Amino acid sequence: MVTCQVSLLKNLIGSMITINESAYEPLRDRLAAKPDCEGIRVGIRTVGCSGLAYVLEYSYNMDRHDTVIHDQGVTLIIDEKSKTYLAGSELVWVKEGLNSGFKFLNPNVAGECGCGESFYV
Repeated sequence: MVTCQVSLLKNLIGSMITINESAYEPLRDRLAAKPDCEGIRVGIRTVGCSGLAYVLEYSYNMDRHDTVIHDQGVTLIIDEKSKTYLAGSELVWVKEGLNSGFKFLNPNVAGECGCGESFYV
């Protein structure tokens, strides 16, 4: 019974957001630089031309409604509001020329603004 519940929970969390292998090391590096934080908060904020943008920030205060994902030395914290927008997303680390950073591959996105800073569902 307990194994079934744990398996179901892992499937629910995994369907919310997955971490690509390319993102683990940069996430662990950032967490190591801020040992007093609880994890990295992944969220959605209302901004920009299209209305929504991704936010990655250090988390120091978790809410009881937050979803916490612990995986391979990485702790991600997702607030209640953002869960719907992030469902099925994958967090990847990309290198493009001299630039590198996190990128979300999100199946819920219906379109983006011209500059690519915001999106809508």
